[in-house]
Amino acid sequence: MKKNLISILIGILFLSFNCKEKNVQNTTFQNGDIIFQTSESQQCEAVRIATNSKFSHCGIIFIEDGKTYVYEAVQPVKMTLLEDWISQGKDSKYVVQRLKNANEILTTEVLKKMRTYGNTMNDKNYDIYFEWSDEKIYCSELVWKIYKNGANIELCKTKKLKDFNLKNPLVQNIMKERYGNNIPYDEAVVAPSQLYESSMVEKIFDNY
Repeated sequence: MKKNLISILIGILFLSFNCKEKNVQNTTFQNGDIIFQTSESQQCEAVRIATNSKFSHCGIIFIEDGKTYVYEAVQPVKMTLLEDWISQGKDSKYVVQRLKNANEILTTEVLKKMRTYGNTMNDKNYDIYFEWSDEKIYCSELVWKIYKNGANIELCKTKKLKDFNLKNPLVQNIMKERYGNNIPYDEAVVAPSQLYESSMVEKIFDNY
């Protein structure tokens, strides 16, 4: 009886694992999906704390020649294979959000405009100062501007730097290193958390 019970429990666990794997494998990402992860650098930890979010990095998914890439603002802005991007995050965990009614809104023509605008950012340097300009660019700014300039969609309203949680010692140290005594509190900013919490998107994958 005991052996039968153990066999049943093992069978249930095996079935649950297979179902989970099947769901992951059957998840199909699309052009324009937004992907989020947590990185482990000091700056990323400061971003996570300042924005009260578990996410510190994001990118936008594009598919080319049957391969899935994440277009991201790192150093420099570039396309990264999805599997490589995932492996760079903490514990390889990530979340994918999709624009609601994406199949109707993100037409072939709109996606082409998004890619065309995105290409103007390719190879640009990462913006460690989080300035709202196109000279350099950071991750959530890249995603926001691709949607705004390519699809005429504002995924969220911008905030000002002073709107975030800047009291944490780690955050203050990072800002001191970057800005000295000239912290641009009124600079327009978009954080990964704002894109994630946007009412215009819905979650399609989460392995956290």
